[in-house]
Amino acid sequence: MQLEPISQSFSVAYSYKLHFTRQLFAKENSLLHTLLEASGYQRPVKFITIIDDGVHSHHPHLKDQIKEYAQEHAESMALQDQILVPGGENVKNTDQWVHKILDSINTNNICRHSFVLVIGGGAVIDMAGYAAAIAHRGVRLIRIPTTVLSQNDAAVGIKNGINEFDKKNFIGTFSPPFAIINDVEFLSTLEDRDWRAGIAEAIKVSLLKDKDFFSWIEENIAGLNARDESTMQHLIYKCAALHMHHIAKGGDPFELGSSRPLDFGHWSAHKLEQMTKYTLRHGEAVAMGIALDVVYAERLGILAATHSQRVIKLFTQLGFDLELPIKSAEELAVLLEGIQEFREHLGGKLTITLISDIGIAHDVHEINREEMKEAINRQKGRSNQSVA
Repeated sequence: MQLEPISQSFSVAYSYKLHFTRQLFAKENSLLHTLLEASGYQRPVKFITIIDDGVHSHHPHLKDQIKEYAQEHAESMALQDQILVPGGENVKNTDQWVHKILDSINTNNICRHSFVLVIGGGAVIDMAGYAAAIAHRGVRLIRIPTTVLSQNDAAVGIKNGINEFDKKNFIGTFSPPFAIINDVEFLSTLEDRDWRAGIAEAIKVSLLKDKDFFSWIEENIAGLNARDESTMQHLIYKCAALHMHHIAKGGDPFELGSSRPLDFGHWSAHKLEQMTKYTLRHGEAVAMGIALDVVYAERLGILAATHSQRVIKLFTQLGFDLELPIKSAEELAVLLEGIQEFREHLGGKLTITLISDIGIAHDVHEINREEMKEAINRQKGRSNQSVA
């Protein structure tokens, strides 16, 4: 007997907020314990914290502050464990730290109505978010990003993951956080390099979606270079808003298609990070990747030279080094492998997002490798010394 297939469809509404505050763990700051109280579960709500050790080194009293904050609000929250993990991309290059978090979730009976709070840069947030997403098929996660890049980009999306097979984010999940909290206080202790690197993602989203925002960045170079807090706060807010609007309104939040428009410049950026053993910051690699792709788009006649030059000038004035760290034909070949790896990560046909104007995205489905090699050589500033 031939049985008809049983069809099923359903939709789930996701909702989360990005909050802005200062000194989140000051006893008088009500934001965190109010969020936990509003989570709809019996109180006190249990939670563990995962802390980037780079953040902890600059804020050595952080663990004590969190403990004292939990004690002050013991009616609504119960701290079970605090785990220090290495900062930077290397924390994603092993599953060691994922298993340490899973062990804590198990040992402390953290359930799906409990919380994991992760405090750190984008890599730590990616890793801890992955651990929270796979424990019990999903423990509630609150992200507390501490760098410009994580506050304006990495922590505001719904992706989590770790690296494997020398490929960035090969293992991961789509899992929206319960909430994100940007505490401006953490930015004050960033190295200049990390302050600058996060600006690359704001430039990226402005190039894709908002020419007025790109012009604003151009007009505020001095304030950004001088580390003016209000200028940076505006950049973070605007970038995060554009990012979150794309997730909600872009039509493909779980990337079921073949396009990743918010990954403009990233096919080479991910490969450059891996090739340099992650000595490049993600934002630094993104700046190089965007510069490379606008030069390539110019060579193909997709983008006017005046716009390409404008993009390069902005990155340079902000202090980015755009010279690609490619020293040989062999390294060039490895970099170009990033195109195929980018396609494989999504499947389907190759889709690379370029721009045809400031604020206008333009997808292409093939890469002219000879033109890309020429773009790489030009971006290296080696008009008479090709690595191709």
